[in-house]
Amino acid sequence: MDYYRRGNIEVWDFVRDQNLNFHLGNAVKYICRAGYKHSKTEDLEKAIHYLQNELHHEENILIKSGEGIPIQIQSKQLPDQRQAYLSEESDRRGI
Repeated sequence: MDYYRRGNIEVWDFVRDQNLNFHLGNAVKYICRAGYKHSKTEDLEKAIHYLQNELHHEENILIKSGEGIPIQIQSKQLPDQRQAYLSEESDRRGI
């Protein structure tokens, strides 16, 4: 497939060499083939899709670790969440 063999290194060899994960590897693949297989716009949109997916994944990791949520928001949201949980428990127990 000539659209992956431009330059000195094949795309999959570059992806492996850089230890890129699935989403980043696909983004590189679509960037490299942009305009050589399908429409350039279509390939760039696919690359953006994979980059957005990777970005959302990284943001979720930060949120789960507590690093992705500002402290002011954390302190405001936690009491509401606890209150909602306590209300649900009270409703279940008939309290």
